[in-house]
Amino acid sequence: MLKFFNSLFGRVVIALVAGIALGALFPSFAQSLRPLGDGFLKLIKMVIGPIVFCVVVHGMARAGDLKKVGRVGIKAVVYFEIMTTIALVIGAVLAYVTRPGVGMNIDLHTLDPASLDTYTGQVKNLKDTAGFLLKIIPDTIFDAFAKGDILQILVFSVMFGAALSMLGPRAEKVNVLIEELSHAFFRMMGFIIKLAPLGVLGAIAFTTGKYGVASLKQLGLLVAVFYASCVVFVFVVLGIVMRLSGFSILKLIRYLREELSIVIGTASSDAVLPQVMRKLEWLGVKDSTVGLVIPTGYSFNLDGFSIYLTLAVIFIAQATNTPLSTHDLIVVVLVSLLTSKGAHGIPGSAIVILAATLSAIPAIPVLGLVLILPVDWFIGIARAVTNLIGNCVATIVVGAWEHDIDKARARRVLDFAPDMLYSGAPDTEADAAIGREHVPAA
Repeated sequence: MLKFFNSLFGRVVIALVAGIALGALFPSFAQSLRPLGDGFLKLIKMVIGPIVFCVVVHGMARAGDLKKVGRVGIKAVVYFEIMTTIALVIGAVLAYVTRPGVGMNIDLHTLDPASLDTYTGQVKNLKDTAGFLLKIIPDTIFDAFAKGDILQILVFSVMFGAALSMLGPRAEKVNVLIEELSHAFFRMMGFIIKLAPLGVLGAIAFTTGKYGVASLKQLGLLVAVFYASCVVFVFVVLGIVMRLSGFSILKLIRYLREELSIVIGTASSDAVLPQVMRKLEWLGVKDSTVGLVIPTGYSFNLDGFSIYLTLAVIFIAQATNTPLSTHDLIVVVLVSLLTSKGAHGIPGSAIVILAATLSAIPAIPVLGLVLILPVDWFIGIARAVTNLIGNCVATIVVGAWEHDIDKARARRVLDFAPDMLYSGAPDTEADAAIGREHVPAA
């Protein structure tokens, strides 16, 4: 029991319970704690850009062979598209089976369009391929880091890493500098992650105080269906994928329990991106593969988003009694394959991406998005958890595909071998050996 209270996971769980209690008993005070959650996320976002840059560039420089880097990237994108399509189909199928919006009979004239003004202004660049491609190119290098746009940072990092790799020995000093910088940024992240319980306390207390304890149990059939969809995707689809790779999805989830508890409290997977990358390296996946797949996945492999897109679109159509043809459904899936790639880094991203998707399908009223605004935060919890698990599975699968994972080490880590437990220290001798042939003895 003492070990539980001293662990990050234990402290986060305690913060979750305390936050719910404060929200239920002192709602006004609980809402005033929101800055704790917002401040924690801002601290995380402050260092994510530099960490992604250092990890990607250093990984590419160590990989040496640009053909291998390109091969890993192509395999990752192919895997992402397959999983995204499956997620979109699952969301659509469960929406039709459970019919969460049927019977609501919403009159669009009773909805307030002003509540969508914050989101609809960001839609125009996500509706077409040209707009999306232009969006991923930063205006300047500094602009990408200033905005914290992971996709733009990734584009620059890949180009910079490729340039260093082609320079060979002449770039050795720069490579060493970037490696040392990455250690410094990971050390900073170590300081910040210790504040996770406070961040979770503030976020969950605010939400409970604003919406009430009952809202944490169930916010309607839509929320229940979405959670069920995520469970099916994680334990069935990703479970099969992991089993084919020789691993257990349950053991992976147990290994990531601290990170998942933070995501549940903050409804954001950004908060654990650097920590997850470190733990995947500790698992035995080469840092070059982790450094390419995880940041790319944060923009291209949003499984939770994908499930939500088709589910929410069909829910709105059902709620407003809007008939959908087979052609409309095909358009929804095809448009979502594009719009889901622009989700990360956009304020209120789920609503923005849904607006972009609906604007391409005139049959469905965009104003229907007002219906799901009250439950978006709660849906965002399962969305972020599913996204995170999906990206971790993708990294392991691509690593196995490329023979870039030490399977023996990974199995021992997932089985909680005592000498294999992740210590959280970013610069230990064992950590430095990750991705190499050496494996500590049991």
